[in-house]
Amino acid sequence: MKIQTDTAIVITGAASGIGRALAQELGARQARLLLADIDEAGLQQVAAQLQASGVTCYTLVTDTGQEAALAALAAESVRLFGAADILINNAGVGLVAPVEKLSTADAQWLMNINFWGVVHGCRHFLPQLRGRPRALLVNISSIFAMVSMPTQSIYNAAKAAVRGFSDALREELRGTPVALLCVHPGGIKTAIADNSRFVDVSMVAASPQEMRSNFSEAARTTPRQAALAIIRAIEADKTRLLIGFDARLLDFLYRLAPTRVTPWFTALARLGRERLARKRR
Repeated sequence: MKIQTDTAIVITGAASGIGRALAQELGARQARLLLADIDEAGLQQVAAQLQASGVTCYTLVTDTGQEAALAALAAESVRLFGAADILINNAGVGLVAPVEKLSTADAQWLMNINFWGVVHGCRHFLPQLRGRPRALLVNISSIFAMVSMPTQSIYNAAKAAVRGFSDALREELRGTPVALLCVHPGGIKTAIADNSRFVDVSMVAASPQEMRSNFSEAARTTPRQAALAIIRAIEADKTRLLIGFDARLLDFLYRLAPTRVTPWFTALARLGRERLARKRR
């Protein structure tokens, strides 16, 4: 599916990270954009930069954890474009909490954004997408859909749910104009760790700040690199995308030894934290 000057694209979580980079790269290709995020200031900053470059760009402050907000986003897309050609369900948040200290409220907060936000986005946009000659849903999952980390059980569960949901929906859409791409990034240098909720990090770090620092040092892929990989996958009609060497390696190990890769990964992460701690001394 080629990105053309009149391609209408809606991106959630567009104020920062991968969403922002996607908006910039797709804007450079002169796509028409509707950007959504709960961060109004960040959203307006991205839009102003794009509009100054002559990009057709609209915004809507959107809490993707609320179904009504996604219904409103779909309606705004119809009002502005007649119909979107591509919806990129990118918005996501993080939560660090051992299961025994996990509150139902925190778990529901994450699931509402990371999983139900994807489900409701797909459901409310499908009627307009079905009317296009070709259309695409892009759902952002994670390598954590395959490999899990202690203290991130709900994040892992949400991303695995996005993967399963996407695989089923793709088959339901087979033979229609709508395709579906599911994306599994590895470590991307975004602000997700800075904006995560931290309940108890003692299993994985000495403090939330140390965990943020460890994430920043471990993440090797930039948002722009991730955005370009997604655009290439869109134009190559791919249905699945792994982003980053870490994602490709972990996916390979998951296929090789699915019951062992999580303990291996956890042990490797612990060794990495110890190495970084020695380095900082």
